[in-house]
Order: sequence, then structure tokens, then C-alpha cells
Amino acid sequence: MTLILFIVIFGVVVIAHEFGHFLLAKANGIHVVEFAVGMGPTLCSFHKKGTKYSLKLFPIGGACMFEGEDGLAEKEGEPGEGSFLKASVWGRISTVLAGPLFNLILAFFIAFIMVNATSILVIRDPVVSQVAEGGGAEAAGLQAGDRIISINGEKIKLYQEITLYMMASYRGGDVDVVYERDGVRHTAVVTPQQDSSSGTYLLGVMNSDFVEPKGFETFKYAWYEMRFSLKQTYKSLGMLFSGRVSREDVAGPVGIAVNVVGKTYDNAKKYGWEMVLLSMLEITLMLSVNLGILNLLPIPALDGGRLVFLLLEVIRGKPVPPEKEGMVHFIGLMFFMVLMVFIFFNDLANIFMK
Repeated sequence: MTLILFIVIFGVVVIAHEFGHFLLAKANGIHVVEFAVGMGPTLCSFHKKGTKYSLKLFPIGGACMFEGEDGLAEKEGEPGEGSFLKASVWGRISTVLAGPLFNLILAFFIAFIMVNATSILVIRDPVVSQVAEGGGAEAAGLQAGDRIISINGEKIKLYQEITLYMMASYRGGDVDVVYERDGVRHTAVVTPQQDSSSGTYLLGVMNSDFVEPKGFETFKYAWYEMRFSLKQTYKSLGMLFSGRVSREDVAGPVGIAVNVVGKTYDNAKKYGWEMVLLSMLEITLMLSVNLGILNLLPIPALDGGRLVFLLLEVIRGKPVPPEKEGMVHFIGLMFFMVLMVFIFFNDLANIFMK
């Protein structure tokens, strides 16, 4: 069941990403040579209107390959009419951006479904229902009923964003908390206290109430849920690059399948299929946002790396020679192949050596 769920989740996320590229390529007159789901040897394929649609053996990625991409023309000599190189620079930019954008659209759609399942999804506003005795919030004068608006200038829309801030953004010292009481905004200087059991710093507020969005409110809270996943992603990247996370905190496809999908399924199935569905939707939301954001990083072979070259073309008024750009992306691809091997063995170590 873990394998089936993983394949479905990864498949949905990858297809959404590649379909974004595919759709905008067609709109800009770019010939799609192959639309592939998965990686490795081809299991099955068919051709339609000049495009090969294929299913690969390993369900850990996908590709939407264009004629002329990375300097590879379909015809000898000059690129063909449907070549990626023949499209306008803004057509190419929109085609490259469409993959990550479709991941974010998928994430919002999933968040909207989740928000409308309020019978099993707990949504908490950042309203204080209880102040921890002896905590920093109590010392600063916060009370039950106060709505947290921001922490050190960072806007707070959901209660879990308070926890996320303390885990990923807190650097010690006092924090400025803007809160609303009886319709009036106030500012308090709070000194977070360290929890003796977990070692994490806490603001000292709790929330045990949840909201049930109705009507157009569901769109607002769907955006809040997706926004929370976005914040989780870029804050986690910041922690990774700053060395605040260890090897054990990094997971690839195998780690996601076993430690995320598998364990979540085992815990959720005790409470019925509704909870399993909600949990899998939450993982899909997280992975879709992660894929969208990671692909926008300005790294060769990723969509963000391609966008760098396209923006250089806009600034320079002429493209970087395609063979040179292709070589840069090839080097980036080799780097990611090595990285995938490292992540694979890292996943195995995390699974079997804990």
C-alpha cells in the first residue's frame, strides 16, 4: 500500500509539473518531442500528433522534452519551426515557468479540498486560548482571546505559523509580537522560554479552538494552508543551506516513501479512510509546493537555471550560444545524478541505521 500511495502521489505531482510545461509549449508553438512520466527504461509508450508519450520504470520524476532544447535541433543545420530556440524569449520564459506554477496551482486546489473537509481537518486561527503559566507571553501581558498578527514583522495567519517561526526563524533574544485585542492592535516584547524536554523555544501561547470556514472563506483558508507550506519549504531550505539541519533531516524518494508516506499511512488508517485521504492530500500538497519552489532555484538543469539564461537573453538582447548553455545544464544534470546517488544511500542509512 505504501508503494501504491507513493506512486500515485509522486505521479500526480510530476504530471502536474510536466503538464504545465507541455501546455505552454503547445501555446507557444514549441514541438514537444516526448512527454515522459518516470525515469529510466520505457515500460510503454505511444505517439500522437508528433509527440511520444511514455511511462518509465522508476516513478521518481518525469520530463517534457522540446525540439531544440539545449541546442539539440531536430533537423540538420538551422533549428526547425517547432524548435524551442525559435520561440520568442517570453514564450520560452512562460513555458519554463509553467511547470513550477502548475505545481502551485495543484497545491492550492488540494488545499481547497482539505479546507472543505473541516470535519477531519483542524484549522486554527492564531487566537490565544490559553497563556502558559510562567511563559514569556504571560510576562508580556498577553491574554486569552488575543489574536497574534505578526512576530518580528512576519505576518501570522494560522496558529501553526507561530510554531514554525520559533523552530525556523527564531535566533534568540526578545521578539516583537503584534496582537489584536477588542479590535485594537498592541505590541508586546516577549522573551521566549526554552522547553526543558524538547530544547525548543516557546512563545508561551496555546490554541485549542478550531474554525470551520464557510462560503468564500474557504478560498482564504486554502490560500493560508498553501502559504504555510510555502513558508515551510523556503524556511527549510534556509536551514539546510545554513547548516541548521543534519543529514538525518534530508529525505529523497525512498525516504519519503518509507518515513513519510508509509508511517503516515500506518498512523492514519487507525482513524478511518477519511483520515488516510486527508493525510495523503497533505503530503501531496507539501511535495507539490516543494517541487515548484525547488525547480525555481537558479541551478543549472533546473527550471530556475534555464530562467537565468533566458533573463540574460532579455538583458543582453541576444541569447547565450545554445551549445554553451547546453553544456552548463549537462554539468548540472551530472551533479544531480551524483546527488541522487548520495540521497539514495542517505535514505537507506536513515531507514536501517536508526
